[in-house]
Amino acid sequence: MIPGLDLAGQGVLIAGAPWAARRAVASYMAAGAKVAELYTSSEFSYRTGIDPTIRLVITIDDGASSWAKLRAAARHSGILQLSEPAAAREGKIILVGGGPGSADLLTVRGTNALAMADVVFHDRLGPGQDLAELAPGAQLVDVGKAPGHHKVPQEQIQEGMIKAARTGATVVRLKGGDPYVFGRGSEERESALAAGVNVEVIPGISSAISVPGVSGIPVTARGVSKSFTVVSGHDPFTETELSHLAGMGGTVVVLMGVATLQQTAAGLLRHGLAATTPAAVIERGFTDSQRSTRATLGTLAEAVLRAGCTNPAVIIIGGVAALGEVPENVAALLPAAVR
Repeated sequence: MIPGLDLAGQGVLIAGAPWAARRAVASYMAAGAKVAELYTSSEFSYRTGIDPTIRLVITIDDGASSWAKLRAAARHSGILQLSEPAAAREGKIILVGGGPGSADLLTVRGTNALAMADVVFHDRLGPGQDLAELAPGAQLVDVGKAPGHHKVPQEQIQEGMIKAARTGATVVRLKGGDPYVFGRGSEERESALAAGVNVEVIPGISSAISVPGVSGIPVTARGVSKSFTVVSGHDPFTETELSHLAGMGGTVVVLMGVATLQQTAAGLLRHGLAATTPAAVIERGFTDSQRSTRATLGTLAEAVLRAGCTNPAVIIIGGVAALGEVPENVAALLPAAVR
């Protein structure tokens, strides 16, 4: 489909085998076109020609039908024509990392997978607000989880994807960040394979690196930190875990950790990490409401409470958190997302 092409109310002829043409039919109908489906080359002849209401001819690359006559007729009539890839013949599940939220940070491969999806199971994080455009005509299933509230249990998500794939559909599981970074992607892959369903994994940009980066904080920096550790703060850390985190050096990146931040900070201090260690919390990365709160480990819990920080947020603890800080007189001139 040509971006920006207004198809509302326009006649579109789509030529291809039913299984191969289903995504094109759904996409163009979602764009408001009046779709005429022509499935076999034997149904077209110059005698009948192309209906004069047709403004666009789409031929599907299904590897079976030859559409030379149809293309020639379209050229003769001055009708715009395009070629579209065939939909998958067999059902499959594609785990797609949606990145930190902005649609332009979705990979090209991920974008292509969405364009060919029959069904999309999506989270509340990632480029969900752009799905109608990224996956036109696909069935969209919201299975997003909020802290303390999982409206669709994980087992039901997996069962739903498998059931859809068994009907022959291409199912995309769109997840924020990367599917394998605290995303339960491995569970979804294993359950699909156990059910005999083909699975593909498309990685995504993790917020653990990208969100600090857009705020000017590198997770490693020469002379400051030569390693970084990414941990989930969803549940409080054990004393053993806190001891390891405090003693290993480098940068600590905590995802989903605002609710447990007070315990985390107190525990790291208790296990010997200096109170003067730089720290930062970056909320809602890559959105218009992105916000940074900088402090030290000793003052971080109070600063977060005072600022009213909420998830989604990335917490950075280590010397790198002091880098990239913008002077107040300059910050006032910058967009909120880069302050």
